[in-house]
Amino acid sequence: MDLGAMLKGKGVLVTGASSGLGAHFARLAARNGARVVIAARRKAKLEALATELKALGAAGVLVLEMDVGDDAAIRAGFEAIDADGGPVDVVVNNAGVGGDGAAIDMSPADFDSTVQINLRGVWLTATEAARRWRDAKRGGAIINIASILGERVMHHVVPYAATKAAVIQMTKGLALEWARYGIRVNAIAPGYILTDINDAYFATEAGQAMIKRVPMRRLGRADELDGAWLLLATEASSWMTGSVIAVDGGHLVSSL
Repeated sequence: MDLGAMLKGKGVLVTGASSGLGAHFARLAARNGARVVIAARRKAKLEALATELKALGAAGVLVLEMDVGDDAAIRAGFEAIDADGGPVDVVVNNAGVGGDGAAIDMSPADFDSTVQINLRGVWLTATEAARRWRDAKRGGAIINIASILGERVMHHVVPYAATKAAVIQMTKGLALEWARYGIRVNAIAPGYILTDINDAYFATEAGQAMIKRVPMRRLGRADELDGAWLLLATEASSWMTGSVIAVDGGHLVSSL
């Protein structure tokens, strides 16, 4: 089964697409001939990515300067999508922030900011898409990017881990409510993926010690999420909803 071919011509919205995993998922969709909608707050980065996506073979590219924590911005974004050629088929809730720091020293504003993007943003984007799909009497697929920290925890990530745990539970609850509309809601829970944001940390002694706690004794690569992502984005997962796929080198099953 060619999962990539099943994505050709589909509309895919990726939030938080200006860098990291969001940009990676957008490139993956483009290489497989999807019509890609990239959304984030940094428009200049999105414009540069849009040029790249067109060269990769995207059926079309739409850039949305959109803050997922702002419900008005999300509504405007979906209206722009409709005006550009119709509803998307797949929504990837990838936008997120770290919210690192000792809980006892964290300000309420920092906590609220993490919840605003990581949890409220997922809720607002998912529900806006679902209402439009329901009213159009068509299905759709939502992929929420969670984290293994939604099921396990470490020091100094309390708000982040709490929001990712909530995203996992939200995924299951929305899947239950929306199955009757043909809307599938699933999640990917990545483990530690090497990116340009964290490579300096993982080169340190503390970072190397963390890698040793992963059963496979290495970090993951962004492309190692591709199989799970393509599965959930296509009809290959037509009877999957409410599922959370961990892609983590065995980290979740490691001993305490």
